[in-house]
Amino acid sequence: MKRLLKTATILMGASALAVSAFAMDAQAQSRAVNLIPSPTDADGQITLGELFEGAGAAAGVVVGRRSGPSAVLDAAQVQIAARRAGLDWANTAGIRRIIVREGAPLAVQSAMASAPARAGAMVEALTFTRSLSAGEVIQPEDVMWTQVQAHLAPVSGPQDAAEIIGLSARRPMRAGQAVNARDLAAPQVIARNDMIEVLYQDNGIELTITGRAQRNATQGDTVSILNLQSNRTIEAVAVAPGRAIAGPAAQMMRSASTRSNQYAAR
Repeated sequence: MKRLLKTATILMGASALAVSAFAMDAQAQSRAVNLIPSPTDADGQITLGELFEGAGAAAGVVVGRRSGPSAVLDAAQVQIAARRAGLDWANTAGIRRIIVREGAPLAVQSAMASAPARAGAMVEALTFTRSLSAGEVIQPEDVMWTQVQAHLAPVSGPQDAAEIIGLSARRPMRAGQAVNARDLAAPQVIARNDMIEVLYQDNGIELTITGRAQRNATQGDTVSILNLQSNRTIEAVAVAPGRAIAGPAAQMMRSASTRSNQYAAR
């Protein structure tokens, strides 16, 4: 009996070593890749090669389909599919959505970009698919890539639809109008005199107070909150309708918001 137990232990140990070795080997074989800026697709089948630079043998793996001018992919699902195909995408930028638009392969785009523009030439620009009221938040289905006359394409037009999704219109927009960064802003989440719940976080300590907002604020804006109990004003960062955050976590939130909204500030 002791001999059988000893043999089983040896076999289990060998099995564990084999699994560990397999996992290390698989990790060693994975290839680090970077997401291609403004990815495009020409045939409706979105592949890893159209999303990542240096996809190698995994370039032909299909991870999504595009039935219209653009497609929106879940970044987490793409990351899983890439990992299964032996590609390691770290996604250090924390991208949540990948927007793939209809377009020619990169080599063809480069050739087109190097060609001199002609008077009256048509160029591809991001346009609104429907009319929007001032303050409406832009969704993925609200924009598409279309051909417009070159003089109608704004210099500050976005190069990637992901840059503007989640922003709001500063003024009414009409369907077919080219998207201009100056017409967009971060959406307002707090209005002056709103009652706001402020959360203070620091080293595991959490405190909550309720106060009155002293001005309008978009997500990531610093806003003054009047504590009605102490009659003192504190500085917080707007994070959602009726909510703000203060303390060290507020600085991190402010920095993240600045990076995500830097396009709208151009």
